[in-house]
Amino acid sequence: MEYVYAAMLLHSAGKEINEKNVKAVLKGAGADVDDGRVKALIASLDGIDIEEAMSTAVAAPVAAAPAAGGSGAAAAAEEAPAEEEEEEEEAGFEGLGSLFG
Repeated sequence: MEYVYAAMLLHSAGKEINEKNVKAVLKGAGADVDDGRVKALIASLDGIDIEEAMSTAVAAPVAAAPAAGGSGAAAAAEEAPAEEEEEEEEAGFEGLGSLFG
């Protein structure tokens, strides 16, 4: 995950996302750098609009928690749709994560 964070940090700083810069960010954070993973990350980002990918991930709906003090049946009825939405949201993030390696 730190590789994706390094790319996002470089993007938000307006720096070029390349092997040298990603390695520098990871080393600066004290992480062990795997050259193969860095190369895979750079290759997977080729042609990706990072700004669009990040805004799509941020715009994903967040399931609201049931209100405290509600009846048990009402709380259970509210939880079921929330769980389904949460699964759909996680599936969307998994797809996004595959873009970054």
